[in-house]
Amino acid sequence: MASKLSIFGNLVVLGILGGGGWLVWNNATREVPASATVGRLSDAAQRLGYDPASRAPRSPSALQLRSVAIGPTGLAVPVDGVRVADLLDTYTQSRAGGARVHNAIDIMAPRGRPVVSVAPGVVEKLFYSRGGGGITAYVRSLDGKWNYYYAHLDAYAPGLREGQRLARGTPIGTVGISGNANPSGPHLHFAVNQMNSGEKWYQGDPVNPYPLLAGRTASR
Repeated sequence: MASKLSIFGNLVVLGILGGGGWLVWNNATREVPASATVGRLSDAAQRLGYDPASRAPRSPSALQLRSVAIGPTGLAVPVDGVRVADLLDTYTQSRAGGARVHNAIDIMAPRGRPVVSVAPGVVEKLFYSRGGGGITAYVRSLDGKWNYYYAHLDAYAPGLREGQRLARGTPIGTVGISGNANPSGPHLHFAVNQMNSGEKWYQGDPVNPYPLLAGRTASR
């Protein structure tokens, strides 16, 4: 991500409420990131001569979906064709040699597999994160309380734009290796932030997406 995160506190997740809602509490603080920079080439991928623009779908039909799984809480699994049972909890894994915690889950899938919106929302920010996320998208829930972060994309869905309203299951882009993703392991880096009133796309408190998508207890 474009920001350096300083995160403390313990995550507490309360299961499913009513018809698929959920509540999450977390105590965290963040530093405001440096200004986002729009770019075309990733870092590791650039060394391979990889250009995300060259992978952009030529038409909406290129993102025809196979099967979007819906989890117990009503959220869609954000990668088309991936089942709830395929998800792994990588939220607490260390990154950068132990310097930080992942605060997201990685969903492994072939390059070019469609990435979809997990819930109805509005595209809040599209940019190239030179901090590691590569081609990224932030989608805010319609009630403004949640922000969903999609990173390491190969390309955006045709016509995707900031301010666009998305239904659950709407294509956002495709799985890729942009940013600091390992070229041999394309995947979606997916994060969820609980948002307070007035907070911007780079703020919010990180929560574990795994129980929200899978309806299972988070790893410790």
